[in-house]
Amino acid sequence: MKVVFIGAGPGAADLLTLRGAAAIGAADVVVWAASLVHPDVLGHARPGARIVDSAALTLEQTLDLYREAAERDLVVARIHSGDPALWGALGEQLDACRELGLPTEVIPGVSSFTAAAAAVQRELTVPEVAQSVVLTRLEGGKTPMPERESVRAFAAHGATMAVFLSAARSGQLAAELLAGGYAPDTPVVVAYRVTWPEELIVRCTVGALEAAVKEHKLWKHTLFLVGPALGEAGGTRSHLYHPGHFHGFRRADPAARTALRAGRADAGRASHD
Repeated sequence: MKVVFIGAGPGAADLLTLRGAAAIGAADVVVWAASLVHPDVLGHARPGARIVDSAALTLEQTLDLYREAAERDLVVARIHSGDPALWGALGEQLDACRELGLPTEVIPGVSSFTAAAAAVQRELTVPEVAQSVVLTRLEGGKTPMPERESVRAFAAHGATMAVFLSAARSGQLAAELLAGGYAPDTPVVVAYRVTWPEELIVRCTVGALEAAVKEHKLWKHTLFLVGPALGEAGGTRSHLYHPGHFHGFRRADPAARTALRAGRADAGRASHD
């Protein structure tokens, strides 16, 4: 008996990990959210497996399934959209499984914020532009936010932000981003159902964010990437692949090393691992 929590990725079934697919194929019971997970993911389930849509279930009803698994020595695959560690109510389920004496396993998945970055082919961490990524959501929603974790407070850092679960209040989101310090012309990527067949990617600015969201009538299944790293200009070359940089597998070119240390390295952008 076991409950395996599996990240289904952002939508496309082929973005499920091999380990996740194998776990689904080995399960007696597959619990998935039809409102968030693409149905093609169920193609990995074995014939005869019990398929349960969790969209209409409360936590208590879901725990009844886990309790049954403990009593009947069953393996349950609990499929979460994206990665289970992000807004997946994972902790409370793990706690309940421990109380039931059920072994658990967590298999990570591709998050929608990385899928959105891939869709627009942008790096979220650009040397001397943004070296941090903040994952958050707008305060004031259904689940309380810690007092110090407001969008406005995070915006003050000027880092790249991935804002989830906030499309229904796009005006408030734009106001908080501006109040925190982002300039009105800061680039924004609006990603609706990224990697699904109906994917929509809209590029705009913080100043035009509310209008873009309302124009396309987006209010759920939408993620925002915000920050100067989403733009086309700026940044310097990463030192990682610079000929003047050395590590355990590569020696530095002496002349390039001298130039790098003197701050005269090529300022052109390059990929940063």
